[in-house]
Amino acid sequence: MGSSLSNLGTNGSMIGGPGLGDIPEGCVARVFIHLTPPEICNLARLNRAFRGAASADSVWQSKLPSNYHDLLDLVPPERYHNLSKKDIFALLSRPVPFDDGNKEVWLDRVTGRVCMAISAKAMAITGIDDRRYWNWIPTEESRFQMVAYLQQIWWFEVDGEVKFPFPPDIYTLSFRLHLGRFSKRLGRRVSNYEHTHGWDIKPVKFELSTSDGQHASGEFCLDETELDDGYGNHKRGYWVDYKVGEFIVSASEPKTEVRFSMKQIDCTHSKGGLCVDSVFIIPSDLRERKRRGILK
Repeated sequence: MGSSLSNLGTNGSMIGGPGLGDIPEGCVARVFIHLTPPEICNLARLNRAFRGAASADSVWQSKLPSNYHDLLDLVPPERYHNLSKKDIFALLSRPVPFDDGNKEVWLDRVTGRVCMAISAKAMAITGIDDRRYWNWIPTEESRFQMVAYLQQIWWFEVDGEVKFPFPPDIYTLSFRLHLGRFSKRLGRRVSNYEHTHGWDIKPVKFELSTSDGQHASGEFCLDETELDDGYGNHKRGYWVDYKVGEFIVSASEPKTEVRFSMKQIDCTHSKGGLCVDSVFIIPSDLRERKRRGILK
C-alpha cells in the first residue's frame, strides 16, 4: 500500500499509469449521488474531474427534497433565479423565514431533509398581552432572538399550528423550554429562579394532532422534585427539548396541518419562572442523532 501511494502523481494519477484524474467526470458524478453533501465537497478538492462532478445538477438534484420548489416559493425569486442545483441546496440549507419571520424552514446539510422551527411569537399564549404574567425577553440563545418569559399564572396554555407541504418522512415535534430567567453578568451566564415554582406539583400535558387524524400526547413535570447530588436540579438553568410525539407524512400534497399545545390548567396552584422559546419539527432519526451530538 505504501509503495502504491508513493507512485501517485500530483493530480491523483499513477506515475506511468491511469489514476483518479483519469476517471470520467460522469462516472464520478454517478458515485457522488450516493454520498452526502459534506463528503462531496471534501472530494471535490482532489482534482478537476471531481470538482466538475461535484457541481453537476444531477448530483444535487438527488440531494434536494422532491418538493423543493415549495421551499423556494418562500424565497424572493431574484435570490434563486438562474442558480445551479448546488447553489439552491446551499440556499435552502440556511434558515428560510416565513409567516412574518416567526417560522423557519431549512434543509439538513447532511441529508437534505426538511426541518422547521416555530417561534413562541407564532403561538397563542394565554395572558401573553398582560405584563403581570408574561414578558418578551431578547436573547442570543434563541434562533428567533426572542423568548416568552412567564412570571406567574394559574391557567397555563400555549397553542400553535402550522400548515406546510412536508415531504414524506417521519417527524418529531418538540417544545424547547427553560426553567428560570437567564442573563449575562460580567461576561458569565447566570440564571435566576425567583419566579420558578409550581412545575413540580402536577405535570404539563403536551399534545399534537394532524389534519389526517394522527394524534400524540405526553406529560412531563418540568421541575424535578429529586435533586441531583452533583448539579442540583438538572432541569433548571438549561434548555430542554420536550418530545411531544411523532407524525408520518406520506405525501407533500395536500399540505399537512399540525396543531400542537402544552397546558397545565389546574388552577389550585400558580406556576411561573419559565421561558418558552420555540417548537421544532425535525425528522425523527435526525433528532436522535442531534441529541447524541452527531448533528449540530
